[in-house]
Amino acid sequence: MASLTVPPVPTWPRQDAIDLHKAFKGFGCDSTTVINILAHRDTTQRLLIQQEYRAIFNQDLTRRIASELSGHHKRAMLLWVLDPASRDATILKQALAGDITDLRAATEVICSRTPSQLHILRQAYRARFGCHVEHDVTDRCSGDHQRLLLAYLAIPRYEGLEVDSGAAAMDARDLYRAGERRLGTDERAFIRVFSERSWAHMAAVARAYEHMYHRSLEKAVKGETSGNFGFGLLTVLRCADSPARYFAKILHKAMRGLGTQDTTLIRVVVTRAEIDMQFIKAEYHRMYKRSLADAIHSETSGNYRTFLLSLVGRDRTGTYHNQSTGCFWFARRDAEYEWIAELVMPMECFVRSKLFLAANQIIQKNPSQPAAGFSEH
Repeated sequence: MASLTVPPVPTWPRQDAIDLHKAFKGFGCDSTTVINILAHRDTTQRLLIQQEYRAIFNQDLTRRIASELSGHHKRAMLLWVLDPASRDATILKQALAGDITDLRAATEVICSRTPSQLHILRQAYRARFGCHVEHDVTDRCSGDHQRLLLAYLAIPRYEGLEVDSGAAAMDARDLYRAGERRLGTDERAFIRVFSERSWAHMAAVARAYEHMYHRSLEKAVKGETSGNFGFGLLTVLRCADSPARYFAKILHKAMRGLGTQDTTLIRVVVTRAEIDMQFIKAEYHRMYKRSLADAIHSETSGNYRTFLLSLVGRDRTGTYHNQSTGCFWFARRDAEYEWIAELVMPMECFVRSKLFLAANQIIQKNPSQPAAGFSEH
């Protein structure tokens, strides 16, 4: 569920383009107007504004933004105005071929995206930079880390929720035999399972592994692998369990201790604001007993702070009401429930009704789990 708030009455892209041009004119930049417009427009609206800006003023809006803004605010805004695939492609290019290589950021982007997102990302990367992302991965990464990323980019994994429990148990057994049962590690087995299986299947594999061997698969991965390869496997596993929880932890680490990892903070906020930021906010509040907005407010300042907080949205913890679908989502730890909750939001009413019944069946089967389930409005 996105955190982005757009005006209830659609605005004309032409008028937004004119207002932005006025904000850029004169001495200095009216950053408040720029934020009020661009931070409250969805992807389609932002692209239309860019088209209108070029048509009216014969200028590229992104170049004008780059010349008018500065620092972290500029970096965040330049990523935000891109469409999601071009944004991911740009982050990857900067991480793989920038002045400072950031293989962790590249690994996070690749291993936390769905197959359909990666398919579009690869096309955007080729169109934007004139080379294949696989070429840059091969050039910058090595060993098992390279093989994992290349496999994850290339293999078209299933994106649905159906899971074969028998196959999940077999994969759990194969991973145990490839790791904890033997001396040394068969990395190829880990790459095969982690790159070929859906997130729903990987969540089932993790449950089967713990049931069969009384040890979490995450601990096994930590014990058997290391470095960027291990980080990639853990990213896949944690996103399979809960993308929202994964990104909440990433945000917490970025703002923990002295200093702030602004590159990480910007990357997560701008890439998740239109996807699942409300879920991330709920997980953040549940785990760290403070709101994400409060954390960002304490670690940033100025227009940079204002822009990020505009994307994150106002705090609403516990229950989230989606006005467009009339659904309620209640925070719950149950893994299967989270999958259904994330799937429900964009669907039509009659489909949601069936999933509503399925969710409550899960709840009834797990009465010991804390707190409630779905409620239709």
